[in-house]
Amino acid sequence: MNLKLCYVAFAGLALTLSSCGKKMQQFSPEYFSANPNPLEVVGERVPARVSARIPAKFFVRNAEVTVTPTLVFDGRQVTSQSYSFQGDKVRGNNPVISYEYGGTATIPVDFAYEPAMAHSELMLNFTVRQGNKQYVLPAVKVANGVIATAALANAAKTVPAVGNDAFQRIINERYAADIMFLVNQANIRANQLNSDAILELQREIVAANADTARRLSEINISSYASPEGGLDFNTRLARQREENTESYMRRQLNRDRITEFGELTAQFTPEDWEGFQRLVAQSNIQDKDLILSVLSMYNDPEQREREIRNLSNVFEQLAEQILPQLRYSRITASIDVIGKSDAEIQRLLASDPSQLNVEEILYAATLTDNNEEKISIYDTAARLFPNDYRTFNNLGMAQYVAGDYDAAEANFRRAAGMGNHPEPQMNLGLIDMVRGNYTSANNHFGQAAGTPELGEALGIYYLKQGDNAAAVRAFGDSKSNNAALAQILTRDYSKARTTLAGINNPDATTYYLMAVLGARTNNENMLNTNLRQAVRLDSSLAQKALNDLEFANYNLSRALN
Repeated sequence: MNLKLCYVAFAGLALTLSSCGKKMQQFSPEYFSANPNPLEVVGERVPARVSARIPAKFFVRNAEVTVTPTLVFDGRQVTSQSYSFQGDKVRGNNPVISYEYGGTATIPVDFAYEPAMAHSELMLNFTVRQGNKQYVLPAVKVANGVIATAALANAAKTVPAVGNDAFQRIINERYAADIMFLVNQANIRANQLNSDAILELQREIVAANADTARRLSEINISSYASPEGGLDFNTRLARQREENTESYMRRQLNRDRITEFGELTAQFTPEDWEGFQRLVAQSNIQDKDLILSVLSMYNDPEQREREIRNLSNVFEQLAEQILPQLRYSRITASIDVIGKSDAEIQRLLASDPSQLNVEEILYAATLTDNNEEKISIYDTAARLFPNDYRTFNNLGMAQYVAGDYDAAEANFRRAAGMGNHPEPQMNLGLIDMVRGNYTSANNHFGQAAGTPELGEALGIYYLKQGDNAAAVRAFGDSKSNNAALAQILTRDYSKARTTLAGINNPDATTYYLMAVLGARTNNENMLNTNLRQAVRLDSSLAQKALNDLEFANYNLSRALN
């Protein structure tokens, strides 16, 4: 019995020694799985997770294994951070894989994206340490290729923020004068027709009639009665004041031989309680709060008047200070000032731009789609109006579109130095994104609140950070390639298709993204039709498509031949 026990103990010891003393066997590819496979670009990185499931009786107890994920492509290789795990007889802090039962481990993977990674292999390289010995095991392939659709995010195609012009073809000006009446009277007194206000109004009307750049669009008469007395009487009084003022105005227009004045309109207000309340509130009358309280308590005009008359100590002040101001007719002339036509602005821009104001020059840049012409126009604006931040901001905007980022940055910085304006801040953020300075870009975007273009800029920022859901929210209903890309990456294919269809000036990338949609939704006709158009607009996309794993399951000969 004792001999038998000794034999068992000896056998167990031998097994333990053999599991410690033998070398590690090579790992099988079946032990590993990569997610995703193929790998996929997120932002500007290629992240993944490799799950390891090691079987029982495999991992040597005194072994420490270091795994180095390696992406092999284009004749070279890049490595991710190494990861180590150990047997159950090793003293260390790495995750333990049991010899008896096996175990699992997760190996994080992360690479900086490069376009050549489309055709690549994710390999796991193994270095084993057992005591004083170190050796290398054969590498294992765990994934093929990189889907790089997210890399289509393009900050250079984001529209910079423009400093808008305030040009208005027609500017409306209003001139007004009052004719005052005596209590309970509607006749117009001579001294009222000779007042400075009435005479100035007449001069403006005559001048506008004689000026081809100005146009009388309307003359309006509003007549009022003060709110003392009966409503019926005040209605007749206010109406008579209106009629007398309108008759006077028509005679004056006829005398000045003015026939083109748009429309002459007139209306009256029997009891001007609104004006009464306003004047009382603005007055120094001692009991004005009491008067205003009465006005708020009663809606019936006649009851209001009775209650106010009952305030005998203040009614005399009202009759002297407030009520006379409510017996009037107001004549208002609406005059349109007609600005330069597009043709006139363009002619002066070419011959003598100094004859244009800054709003007209900035507006002129909106009349062309030629970016070189925009640069020339904004350069002229900056030269003539160097103290207006918009001239430098917009010059930088056109230079950004042209790809001259150094010149654009210089002008954005000059614009930003002219005050706390959001547009140049947003545009400096775009410059940072083009150069990969995302922390600085985020700081600039934080100072660009309220800029209409900011949503698009933030959308591309989030795409570059790999936060596709935040990008979708930032883009909102924007119709752009970048917005559609965010929707594709979040698998909202229906919305992405609507977005791409809504782009006003589709380019090669627009059609390429539509081809990707076709591949992802198993619509081969959509794929071929749009990829053919994309290649027609940009021939370099043919080779890209051949290397693009989005199309790995399709024969592209119909689209590319």
